[in-house]
Amino acid sequence: MTDKLTRLNKYLSEVGYCSRRAADKLIDAGRVTINGKVPEMGTKVSTEDIVEVDSKLISKRKQDHIYLAFNKPIGIVCTTDTRVEKDNIIDFINYPKRIFPIGRLDKPSEGLILLTDDGDIVNKILRASNNHEKEYVVTVDKLISQTFIERMANGIPVLDTITKKCKVEKLSSQKFKIILTQGLNRQIRRMCEYLTYEVTALQRVRVMNIKLDIPVGEYRDLSKDELKALNLLIEDSTKDYEPHNRKRR
Repeated sequence: MTDKLTRLNKYLSEVGYCSRRAADKLIDAGRVTINGKVPEMGTKVSTEDIVEVDSKLISKRKQDHIYLAFNKPIGIVCTTDTRVEKDNIIDFINYPKRIFPIGRLDKPSEGLILLTDDGDIVNKILRASNNHEKEYVVTVDKLISQTFIERMANGIPVLDTITKKCKVEKLSSQKFKIILTQGLNRQIRRMCEYLTYEVTALQRVRVMNIKLDIPVGEYRDLSKDELKALNLLIEDSTKDYEPHNRKRR
């Protein structure tokens, strides 16, 4: 056979079914079959193989990929597992084609999240070492001091590490802006808690060059200019995603 072999998780990502990380979970759960048989992790496939997920045929698609900007409301969960969470992002958007979120925003947070069917761009954006900026506006439960701003900017002990230095700007007595280039589990909330502040509202307003400009609960396609700029920002990024802590804030 001269047909090129591709690892199964990469294949599912390339055809736009899900990210590699999600594909690994599907394979591990025995929900993926190749030619009617459940494969081992790391199995490779060719375009001649019949790949199915939950008994549904998966095939390579030639059409253009989908790229959406969505203003996630509070209470919506960023998961593609519609069997587990009733308030999940996929059912809420109800998009006519299969898409999945790039990264996460935790349930009590709101704001910008990108969705796509392009597995390669997901892996590039999620990889922490790519240092892609994400901007948030945060409200806390008491007056913000200059010491709070300086300590947040210079690194806080979180989950057995020290957060990377970041940009922090006071917007009002109890509101500040923060720009992160990493995505530890509930990072902003944990940073504030360490300094005895409680987050009362958290909104993501930018992911790299994409800005939040739509009402809560609505989505739009990325423009050609946004996609062009986004691809320039990630052109040197490593595709492979190395999981650490879930990207929720």
